[in-house]
Amino acid sequence: MEKIKCECGHFNPYGTHLCESCGKPLDDKDKNASMVDMRYEGVARRSQTYNKTIIDKIWNFFSSVKVGIGIIVLTLIASSVGTIFPQEMYIPSNVNPAEHYENEYGIAGQIYYTLGFHNLYGSWWYMALIAGLGISLIIASLDRVVPLYRALKMQKVSRNEGFLKRQRMFGIHEPDAPEQTVEDAKRFLSKKRYKVREENGSLLAEKNRFARWGPYINHVGLIIFLTGCVLRFFPGMYVDELVWVREGETEAIPGTDREYYIENEEFFVELYDENDETFAPALQRAGGPQVQTYQTNAVLYQSEGTETVGTEPELTEVKSDEIQVNHPLRFDNFALYQMDYKLNELNVMSLSMNDRASGEKIGTIDIDLFDPQGEYDLGNGYRVVIDSYFPNFEFNEDGEPSTVSDIPDNPAFIFQMFSPEHPEEGEYSFVGIQRNEDVFGENDYEMSFEGVETKDVTALTVRKDLTLPFLIAGGSIFMIGLIQGSYWSHRRIWLRRFGGEIWTAGHTNKHWASLKKDFVALSRETGLEVPEDKQAKKAMKEKEPNGRDDSNG
Repeated sequence: MEKIKCECGHFNPYGTHLCESCGKPLDDKDKNASMVDMRYEGVARRSQTYNKTIIDKIWNFFSSVKVGIGIIVLTLIASSVGTIFPQEMYIPSNVNPAEHYENEYGIAGQIYYTLGFHNLYGSWWYMALIAGLGISLIIASLDRVVPLYRALKMQKVSRNEGFLKRQRMFGIHEPDAPEQTVEDAKRFLSKKRYKVREENGSLLAEKNRFARWGPYINHVGLIIFLTGCVLRFFPGMYVDELVWVREGETEAIPGTDREYYIENEEFFVELYDENDETFAPALQRAGGPQVQTYQTNAVLYQSEGTETVGTEPELTEVKSDEIQVNHPLRFDNFALYQMDYKLNELNVMSLSMNDRASGEKIGTIDIDLFDPQGEYDLGNGYRVVIDSYFPNFEFNEDGEPSTVSDIPDNPAFIFQMFSPEHPEEGEYSFVGIQRNEDVFGENDYEMSFEGVETKDVTALTVRKDLTLPFLIAGGSIFMIGLIQGSYWSHRRIWLRRFGGEIWTAGHTNKHWASLKKDFVALSRETGLEVPEDKQAKKAMKEKEPNGRDDSNG
């Protein structure tokens, strides 16, 4: 607590009129004392009183507002840098991330990848920043809210002279009937919805104390919100995956640990009718047919028991639904949304083995492009072996055949053809779309394209978000605290009798104009003068040090 220094050098506590050492009056010193710090009611925080153990030092570090702001700034900078280039989750899954960033963005992309910004929001150091921010919010709040709560709960009604004089608004009045004036003030302040307490002729009128807890409720909301963000990286709490399902096929749903499966019974696309007068002008501006809706008729299955490797799971139908855009299939905290599609994807390719000399067709093989067999027996000593398969064929940098992805958009094969004429080593042939080449010399036999089967494919987004309640609750609590701390102010008015005098003082944490209005209304009701605003008076003196405005020199 601050003290008053007497001319003799002795420090005296506020509220005393005479020096404890020499007995000289201290009134003049007390009147010119600085205003009391009311942020935490003058109570020392833990971070200001303990600094010995390692726990104290950690507590003091995270309780600092500067540290909290520093963590927020670092988090914002990191988040901003993370938006310069796309995150790894948004680049094609079949490419090497290191090569992708370097090829697409050059040296900047290489540095971006090396520093780990390509997977920013899942990196350990970004999670450490979020955790540090949460710890800072918790410790800073406890360091301040506990002493503030105790001080406000235990605040006295009757305050000493030093406390009252050091308030920003303070005045001394000599009414004709002090007792009646205090009663009138009590009745008026109660009517103004102040909570009035009385003790030994002194009054404390308090209003909107709950506004003081607004910032700390903000902190609680932020902590809950950050908790929800961190929980997204815990298994089972958050799923955002994509599953492609071909017509007539069944796939395991990602994120369900192969407990649930989805079957695509049928997929279709509907286009807007070009002959409809309602849509014709818009379709002409768009330059062609436009999709009206696309839909997957799906069946949801649940696996019974534990799956054994190499065996088909036993599936039980759970439900069927028509999945459309904005009409998901929901189950067990999951939702399947219609996201994308692909029409006429290559599925089965038919090729025949032919004798070049005679043109005779030896036999036909049907190759499942997603699960090709290693060997196809045509009988009579004829067979075809798939030596190499390239679902999405291209030549790499070394000029050798390779594949871009596992999707058969441009399938190509290297076949080894065995016949009675070539029973041991066979003949090699490279076959692709509009490509048919002999590998080692001229062959007696060749593989010819016969036909292809296609299927429509639907892309379903798998969503599960158990963190959403945390995010909603945290955001709502934050807004409540913001409104609570912004639109109300904690106002207090003290009245104390000293003989025939009534000392008045007032304080509010914000919106001083509202407190002054209450004092003006109190003055009209009781005759008490409006207390002087020391800060406004000081500002006026600084502006006009000689009684005039020197702003123009």
